[in-house]
Amino acid sequence: MKLDIFQVDAFAERVFHGNPAAVVPLYEWLSDDLMQNIARENNLSETAFFVRKGEYFELRWFTPEFEIDLCGHATMASAHVLCAHMGYEDPAVVFVTKSGRLFVDRDEDGMYSMDIPAWPVKEIQVTERVTKALGARPEALYANRRDMMALYASEQDVRGLKPDAQLVSQLDGVCLICTAPGEDHDFVSRVFSPGASIFEDPVTGSAHCGLVPFWAERLGRDSLYAHQASERGGDIRCENAGDRIKIAGRAVTYMTGSITL
Repeated sequence: MKLDIFQVDAFAERVFHGNPAAVVPLYEWLSDDLMQNIARENNLSETAFFVRKGEYFELRWFTPEFEIDLCGHATMASAHVLCAHMGYEDPAVVFVTKSGRLFVDRDEDGMYSMDIPAWPVKEIQVTERVTKALGARPEALYANRRDMMALYASEQDVRGLKPDAQLVSQLDGVCLICTAPGEDHDFVSRVFSPGASIFEDPVTGSAHCGLVPFWAERLGRDSLYAHQASERGGDIRCENAGDRIKIAGRAVTYMTGSITL
């Protein structure tokens, strides 16, 4: 059996930037074990699989270690594969996922815009475990349904963090998000998720489910321009819309190929 596979850099203007995701279009679902093994072999932060079901697509995401319930950059990458490589011409792609229906629009200029859930955060106590794991005490600590978020005073504080991977992996949540006001952007962030085998995620769409409503309230406006300050880096245009958010960026294809099983 051969399967098509694409590797796409999402939230990127050119290759070697943004966040790489593998995308595997399917005619029917493979076993969970086989999809997990493919994701482990790819060894990227996420591998996306989708199956067409009439007018929409069922979409699932796997890290090298486990399936997750939401991944922004691999959703954008999947829409890019459909539009750029599979002749999909409708103005919007509808994905059905474990986080509900997700909508991705592509404009004439090649910008992808995703409509995904908002996950508001609640403040929790700053602990010594978090401080030691990050190597610098945050001003405040927050949590939502899946992740923790540490707030720092400046962009340079976030860029200068040198977390301890072992200590971070012992914390609760899927991701530990670190954020601060930006110098050239409304806010910046870095995202660590060692439990998923990728210590620092380059650009994390799902992290903005909490970041966007937080910064929209803090800054008093709903349109925001964000930057994830990883080594690869990536810019994200954000819109707060109550219980939903929109995040937008570009995507470029790095590689196409086939999997032989």
